[in-house]
Amino acid sequence: MRCLMLFLLCLQPSLVFAAEKMNVVFFLIDDLGYMDIGANNPETFYETPHIDSIAARGMRFTNGYAANPVCSPTRYSILTGRYPSRVDATNFFSGKRAGRFLPAPLHSTMPLEEVTIAEALQSHGYATFFAGKWHLGPTAEFWPENQGFDVNQGGHNKGGPWNGGKYFSPYGNPRLKDGPPGEHLPIRLAKETNAFIEANRDRPFFAYLAPYSVHTPLIGRPDLVEKYRAKAMAIQGEEFAAEEQVFGDKARRVRVLQKHAVYAAMVESMDTCIGMVLAKLAELDLTEKTAIVFTSDNGGLSTSEGSPTSNLPLRGGKGWVYEGGIREPFLIAVPGVTEPGSVSAAPVISTDFYPTILDLVGAPQRPQQHLDGISLVPLLKGGKTLGREALYWHYPHYSNQGGFPGGAIRSGDWKLIERYEDGRVHLYNLATDVGERTSVADRHPDRVRSMRASLHRWYEEVDAKFLRPHPQRHGEPWRPATYGR
Repeated sequence: MRCLMLFLLCLQPSLVFAAEKMNVVFFLIDDLGYMDIGANNPETFYETPHIDSIAARGMRFTNGYAANPVCSPTRYSILTGRYPSRVDATNFFSGKRAGRFLPAPLHSTMPLEEVTIAEALQSHGYATFFAGKWHLGPTAEFWPENQGFDVNQGGHNKGGPWNGGKYFSPYGNPRLKDGPPGEHLPIRLAKETNAFIEANRDRPFFAYLAPYSVHTPLIGRPDLVEKYRAKAMAIQGEEFAAEEQVFGDKARRVRVLQKHAVYAAMVESMDTCIGMVLAKLAELDLTEKTAIVFTSDNGGLSTSEGSPTSNLPLRGGKGWVYEGGIREPFLIAVPGVTEPGSVSAAPVISTDFYPTILDLVGAPQRPQQHLDGISLVPLLKGGKTLGREALYWHYPHYSNQGGFPGGAIRSGDWKLIERYEDGRVHLYNLATDVGERTSVADRHPDRVRSMRASLHRWYEEVDAKFLRPHPQRHGEPWRPATYGR
């Protein structure tokens, strides 16, 4: 039997892991920018050795995206494999900020009818665990324990740790018992995750750790804050500069230099949390039996609410459909499948995690569920492309961070942004202008027409909703001319 297993391993490593039902640990970080980890940015101000170790032993995707520039929609996309526009879950739950026009209708729950990735793995014999931020429904019937997770530590309706002691106990969290006074939330969530892993070491498990970090409020461990204040003092340059954004007639203050000591302390604590879980896997001799996924739900917060990080050279940040708001750290390490330190430039998106995980563990695909995802296993094995036509975004809201209502499509190196207030478009070649500084729409009218037509067809496919007239203001918002409503 041992000889047969070794023979199969030589032919196709994933077949052996599928037979053994590989474990899966999924790390979903809140508001972490693409440029915030050392693996993507060797010059980063922050220290992320444990996250970087995942990239070192797996694959780093340089064009990995969230399905939306804010949290709840992306979290929906990961758990369901669907674009959030399909259920009108297009803003954080429940964000209904108005501007010149009213935002599109917002459905602030993840429907119970969805078969989540946790439910799919449960049916395949997996123990399932959730810890941290959920933010996918207002009441307990929509929380993790009713969406496929056997255990829920800390997941409820809130989008941040605003109750009680915030990032330190007492937490005031209805799904997490308070710890000793002053206990740090990221460390507590790592301990809860490790307890689950240890209890299920002899059966396949799916552990989904979504620390509230590094979401506001900006609160760090005091000793780490002092460490990074000293580090920041050695850096020359202004912390902020008024960097013009294409947003009305006002410049928007955007952080252009990473040196926020409190945010850096939060990043290090979050990285320590990740490291604790990785160390537990090694202690239990589970590292070679466990796939690791690491990503963020939207870009770094750079344009408001303290603007704690810089996403440069990427434009914008959380709440914007520019690259700074949707391009994410995106790492997958699979023993026996991914080449250590490998890199993929193929555009991928958060809807892809669902079919990828099913593929890795040998579970049946659910194409009627994960409609908008494609398994990344061919890329993890060294392939170069997925043969996908395009990626799409739909954000019919005014973001808390200043972002405008808009949609986007990426096809190859080209990205088109469509603004929903007036229908203006911007076209960028990301290969030569990753910072989206110069729109070349007027130079490529045929490409604009083609990409816009594809984007509008996608709007129809997902039943996208758009801005509505404001009862106290004049004018009608733009909507696609071919759109059937």
